[in-house]
Amino acid sequence: MLKITDVTFITSAASAKQFIRTEKPIIAVCGKSNVGKSSFINMLANRKKLARVSKDPGRTRLVNYFDFGSFILADLPGYGFAKVSREEKARWAHLMEDFFADRSNCAHAFALCDVRHKPTADDVNMVNFLYSGLIPFTVIATKADKVSRMAATGGVKNIAATLKCGTADIILTSSETRQGLEQVYSRIEHIVALSAQSDEEGEEESNMKISDGGED
Repeated sequence: MLKITDVTFITSAASAKQFIRTEKPIIAVCGKSNVGKSSFINMLANRKKLARVSKDPGRTRLVNYFDFGSFILADLPGYGFAKVSREEKARWAHLMEDFFADRSNCAHAFALCDVRHKPTADDVNMVNFLYSGLIPFTVIATKADKVSRMAATGGVKNIAATLKCGTADIILTSSETRQGLEQVYSRIEHIVALSAQSDEEGEEESNMKISDGGED
């Protein structure tokens, strides 16, 4: 199983010009404000205060990058927070559009939804955006510890129906009990392995082109 031993904060980006470039796969974490993104990231890192957890939604206004060793995690601004200006919402939306426009910015996305509630219109728009951009993603249902097992199962079915995906495509998690952590780690291992395979195939193709050029 994936082992996370040392995680460090890299930088924050306020615009496309500040997005980092790296050979490591970048996994984005996205979701509405107060869905539990910071708690989810802290659970992955086995740290309590790597990502700042706030009771006030809308704190993350930049793309925050963390180095997890075998991959880079990008914490995206939370969407759907009502108590910010229209201009600020537009800026966040533009930042996220720029981020996903370049596929090198994201190998995979974790789309977080609160298992206690039906996905919002913003959640649906986010997932549809990922679908249309052909960006691989996994739906993460958060806060499983806040409801009964039966309610959590119902919540996962509700999320799947609203987002038009299968329940097998959703990982139920709790940052409090660490439920679902092994499943998330397993998904990350798969993402990292696919990225390495893609890099190898790209290198082989490049070498073949060089070889062909030498024969002409």
